Amino acid sequence: MAATRKARDTFAFVSSDAPDAEEAAARLSARYGNTPVAEADVIVALGGDGFLLQTLRETMGTGKQVYGMNRGTVGFLMNEFHEEGLRERLHAADAEVIRPLEMHTTSADGSTVHALAINEVSLLRQSYQAAKIRITIDGKVRLEELICDGVMVATPAGSTAYNLSAHGPILPLDASLLALTPVSPFRPRRWRGALLPKQAVVRFDILEDEKRPVNAVADHTEVKSVTSVLVQESRAATATLLFDAGHSWSERILTEQFLY
Repeated sequence: MAATRKARDTFAFVSSDAPDAEEAAARLSARYGNTPVAEADVIVALGGDGFLLQTLRETMGTGKQVYGMNRGTVGFLMNEFHEEGLRERLHAADAEVIRPLEMHTTSADGSTVHALAINEVSLLRQSYQAAKIRITIDGKVRLEELICDGVMVATPAGSTAYNLSAHGPILPLDASLLALTPVSPFRPRRWRGALLPKQAVVRFDILEDEKRPVNAVADHTEVKSVTSVLVQESRAATATLLFDAGHSWSERILTEQFLY
C-alpha cells in the first residue's frame, strides 16, 4: 500500500554491529548530520535485512519512515549503499506501508504469548518426530491433519525470505494476500500450500502435542511447545519502508522471478 507523502528532511542513522555498517553510519552522520531517532523524519538503517526488520519492529506504529542501505550479507529489502546524493535519493524514494502479522500462542499450561511478525509466523517441529497440525481458516477446518516439519504464514514482505526457501510463492508488496506454505510436507504429500486473503484468520492446532512438540516463531520471537497458534494481519500496527525510485519492491519481485 502506497504511503502518504511525508517530510524527509532530517535523518537518524542506525547500524548493525558489523564493522562496515558502523563505519558507514559514522561517515554519513558526519556528512549529513544525525538527528535523534525520536525527532527524525527518516531512519536510515545500515546493515542487512535482519537489522532492517529489527528497525521496523522498533519503530512500528510511530509513523517513522525507514530506508535501508545494504552493509550486511543479505539485503533483498535494502537499497544499494552510496554515500553521495542521499538527500536527493530519499526525496525521490517510493514509500510502501506494510502491516505485520499478529501471532497469539497458547501453551499446555494455559499461558499465552502475543508477538508481531513482519516476515512470517512459522511453526516448526521440536523433535525428531514430524509435527501433526490441524489448519482452520476463518473458523472452518481446511486441513484435518498436516504431517510435516513445519508450516508458515508469510506476508508479501516475507515472501522472499523463509517462505521462498520452502518453495512458497513470491507476492508483490501491495498484494492483498498471505502465503500459507508447508515445510517438508509428508501427508498430504502433494499439498503445496495456499494463497489466503489478507483478512484471513488462521488457526493451527497441534495434534499429539506431547509426543510431537512444536515451536512457534514470529520473526525472531520463539515460543516453545505450543498447543495452538492464531495468526492474522494486524489491523493497527504499520511500518513504512522506502525504496529508491526505479528500484521498487515490485521491480525486485519481477527480477527475482526471472532469475535461474
